[in-house]
Amino acid sequence: MKLLFIVQLAASLFGSEPDSSKQNTNLLDEVVITALRAESRIISVPYTISAVNRDYINSRLARTTPEILMGTMGVFVQKTNHGGGSPFIRGLTGNQILLLIDGIRLNNSTFRYGPNQYFNTIDPFSISKIEVLKSEGSVAYGSDALGGTIQVFTQNPEFDTGFHGNFTGRIGTQNIEQTGRAELSYSTKNVAILGDFTKRKFGDLPGGKNTGIQKNSGYGEQMGNVKSVFKLKNGELTLAHQYFEANNVPVYHKILLEDFRINQFAIQKRNLSYAKYSIKTDNPFFDQITSTVSLQKSKEKRESQKNNSQTLTEENDLIDTKGLNVNIKSNFSNQWNASSGIEIYHDLVQSDKIIFSSDFPIESRGLYPDGSTATNYAIYSLHTYMVNNWRFSAGYRLNMVDLNIKDPTLGTSELLFKSAVPSLAVSYFPNPNSQVYTRYNRGFRAPNIDDMGTLGIVDFRYEIPAYNLKPEHADNFELGYKYQSERIAFTSSIFHSNLTNLITRVKVEGEEIDGYPVFIKENVESASIKGFEFEIDGKINNALKYFANLAYTYGQNLSKNEPLRRTPPTFGRIGMEFSKSNFFLRPELQFAGAQKRLSAGDISDNRIDPNGTPAWQILNVFSSYTWKSISLNLALQNLGNADYRLHGSGINGVGRSAILGIKISF
Repeated sequence: MKLLFIVQLAASLFGSEPDSSKQNTNLLDEVVITALRAESRIISVPYTISAVNRDYINSRLARTTPEILMGTMGVFVQKTNHGGGSPFIRGLTGNQILLLIDGIRLNNSTFRYGPNQYFNTIDPFSISKIEVLKSEGSVAYGSDALGGTIQVFTQNPEFDTGFHGNFTGRIGTQNIEQTGRAELSYSTKNVAILGDFTKRKFGDLPGGKNTGIQKNSGYGEQMGNVKSVFKLKNGELTLAHQYFEANNVPVYHKILLEDFRINQFAIQKRNLSYAKYSIKTDNPFFDQITSTVSLQKSKEKRESQKNNSQTLTEENDLIDTKGLNVNIKSNFSNQWNASSGIEIYHDLVQSDKIIFSSDFPIESRGLYPDGSTATNYAIYSLHTYMVNNWRFSAGYRLNMVDLNIKDPTLGTSELLFKSAVPSLAVSYFPNPNSQVYTRYNRGFRAPNIDDMGTLGIVDFRYEIPAYNLKPEHADNFELGYKYQSERIAFTSSIFHSNLTNLITRVKVEGEEIDGYPVFIKENVESASIKGFEFEIDGKINNALKYFANLAYTYGQNLSKNEPLRRTPPTFGRIGMEFSKSNFFLRPELQFAGAQKRLSAGDISDNRIDPNGTPAWQILNVFSSYTWKSISLNLALQNLGNADYRLHGSGINGVGRSAILGIKISF
């Protein structure tokens, strides 16, 4: 109880408790859904979970969805290029992190190991909240949640407000951003409709004082969303469509370091349509039933051409994903509730490659076997039980993934992967304002089509298919503490993960294709990840707040007795926030320590200095002012104009710059 006393003492240093009738704005009062597939306050769930809401998102003027999470406790964002952004959670990223949109999987069967750009395909203007669940999610949501789960919730239209809309414009110094956006909504008592469209252009990214303009890094994008919600006699129906497209996104480090004249994502497109129907019943065993059907199409077109070469290579991938989820919330008693359901996802992968030369185009096998499919079936159940000051949580998932890979050379192969994973947690509440918890869960990631069917150049290597793979697993342990009062909110945890059957690229000795060494994936590695996270928010008075967070991760590849690939350095954020009436100001310092613990793969990666990534600190200031129906936002980035690079990135961070935003509502 010493920790509880220290936290309470820290709160008292900033004055007496305010009037309890005033609204509580502590971070631990935030209601989240991702942890248990049901609404719960952060203070009450036995997991480390971070949430950022719409007000916070609007205040940051974040350029992309990954950049929204920069500064969030325990989330490190790697950027291979200006149009990417891959979140790391507890040392893992890429297909070892599960991404969700409105409860629907963004991950598909071509998500690759290591950093990827797919989180960037979510419109940042459409988001109402992002929840980050650490080292958890396989029981609730399935494959890929080894390091954790990130869920994005898009905004819903409000009922009975009539016709409304707004226009938003943003412009940045040195041509770093030009954005135009229009949003319209109409609603009655039982029908609410919201639609928007956004067009954006990003110039070449300016780095710090010694970096200058990073040429061949800019690109453009556009996005649009429509969501309609209908109140029906027995429930609520939601129909939604999301569209995103980025064009000519350069892979910056390849142009800079690997003698490419062109190396870009010519098209990065995603369309998601879904229908969700939710109904409440009088039967406590079926208190609420929510059914979701979805159709998601992801298209990627990559172009590459070497300097002094007449050959342009074009690769096209199209992934068509159909999904069905039925979730049932049950209240068996006042102490016992549950969320249970079934999930089915089916991927169809189409892939081709066209080589254009001075003579005529040549068609060949794409990066993936064309016509391959992946089908995921699952049943799950999550339960919580309260007795006195104790809370027990348990869950279980049975999951099966069926891959049908149609390789033109190796023939058709059908592979079936089965996984059964549990989760257990015990919480103790000394009082309503604090919780001590311990938990264990087993995460899994089933091999996908990218693992088993890739044939071609990936990063700085040439990869060939591998069919003798099995699922990866992570045994995750955590001990945590949370506390809140009217003046202070505090959360901390220590964690340890044992990873087994890790799929990794293994070099095929003596083989080389097109000047690249040849690699194949195998289940040959195990690893250990441990660390701690800490966050505190507090109020000095009703206008002035402070905040700080810190995350430390130590990753070790046990098989090779070396550091785990791309382990983030110690990093965090500290700052103050002043808000009064219609004015808001938040200066904050983001920082990261040096990362000199490098694996052999890190040292051979041309995005990482062989001596390691230096420490960095940047000062940002965010402010806003609202007058009637006009809102002005200003973001001042990297005021010290420091040269810095997030560890593992292929491009340096933004230098001293400013972004001005204006929003006119009617």
